[in-house]
Amino acid sequence: MLISAFAFSLMQVCVKMLTGFPVTELILFRSLVSLVLSFGVLLRIGVSPWGNGKKYLILRGVFGVTALSLFFYTLQKLPIATAITIQYLSPIFTSLFAIWILKEPMKNRQWLFFAVSFSGILVMKGFNNDIKIEYLIIGVFAAAFAGLAYNMIRKVKDTDHPVVVVLYFPLIAIPVMGVFSLFDWKTPVGIEWLILLAMGVFTQIAQVAMTKAWQSEEANKVASMKYAGIVFALFFDFALFDIIPAWTTITGILLVLLGVVLNVRFKKS
Repeated sequence: MLISAFAFSLMQVCVKMLTGFPVTELILFRSLVSLVLSFGVLLRIGVSPWGNGKKYLILRGVFGVTALSLFFYTLQKLPIATAITIQYLSPIFTSLFAIWILKEPMKNRQWLFFAVSFSGILVMKGFNNDIKIEYLIIGVFAAAFAGLAYNMIRKVKDTDHPVVVVLYFPLIAIPVMGVFSLFDWKTPVGIEWLILLAMGVFTQIAQVAMTKAWQSEEANKVASMKYAGIVFALFFDFALFDIIPAWTTITGILLVLLGVVLNVRFKKS
């Protein structure tokens, strides 16, 4: 899980370094790398790439592409630590949508944890004029769509191979982002090609490492370690982009993480 968190952080740094590129183009490049790697794995293990629960796989792709597009946009506009903190709201949205999609009731204390996390977003914005409210709202929508995507993944957990689920992201993203990129394209030059490739590779490494962590019998013990990503993000913000977070930002981050961790820890107890 620590490898996954670190790889995701490196991917986020790549996106931040490519701020001059349209989000649609970044998603396109990221999806092309994922398509090649996922198809290669499925061919090697002899699993059909088309899956069984096609309705939910397509929805997973649509929701996932929307979530990542909004998240990449916030990464370009906000400090990395702030952007990923808002994205950490996705487990709470997963629980909220599960009430309707998976018929899983939400316990009373989970609503309290939800409020704690959102209070952290308000603290980050309320005392920091450098953070625009529209970017925070976009970040919250990114987390909400990620929550929908996770619910679709759970819908097909017993019918489809994990790599098939991953494959449906680029299957949806490539044609959609390809069309958008026709109207808003920037040709990479020099090292930008390497950064784009690294972005896709780091994403794939992160997903594989995270999958292995969740599949281990000790997954319940390592789950909270994914939030080590915020430490990596704060480090890269400072070391690479000269961003020193205000005390209100740190307080907001801690409140968001507190609410999310409590929600994940106690939702099944």
